[in-house]
Amino acid sequence: LHEAKRHADALTVREADLATRRRLGASEARILTAHGNLALTYQRLGRREEALSMRRDVYSGRLKLKGEEHESTLRAASNYAASLARLRQSEEARSLLRKTIPAARRILGESNQITLHLRCNYALALYEDPAATLDDLREAVTTLGDTARIARRVLGGSHPFVVDIER
Repeated sequence: LHEAKRHADALTVREADLATRRRLGASEARILTAHGNLALTYQRLGRREEALSMRRDVYSGRLKLKGEEHESTLRAASNYAASLARLRQSEEARSLLRKTIPAARRILGESNQITLHLRCNYALALYEDPAATLDDLREAVTTLGDTARIARRVLGGSHPFVVDIER
């Protein structure tokens, strides 16, 4: 349903999935995954505040479960930061990303997709900020340019992520 862009229908399924996992005593990691999927659906439906709240919960849960240097925590941080940036909570997004990007580079490497997403979200937080300075905008352009170059080398020029960065 998600791939078919039938997000209203997907919402019902994802809510039921989360409730079922909780009722059956699924692991915290599986519940967090379902919670993250539900947040994505809320985002696609334009329910950004609800998505932000869920992504904050997922990030917090991953931090407690796996620590700040685990791949799933870094992915959750990226999703949370993107939601913050879209809602123009740029300072909080930048603060989160300033500490997670170095961890991602160290743990996953410069060319890992999660690291690249974190860097793109940092640029987004810079240029979505209503109070952005010219220096902030220059940093956003530089960050996106560097990220695009790495992504193009690693993923190829026709990869959807590379196309999105370059757009």
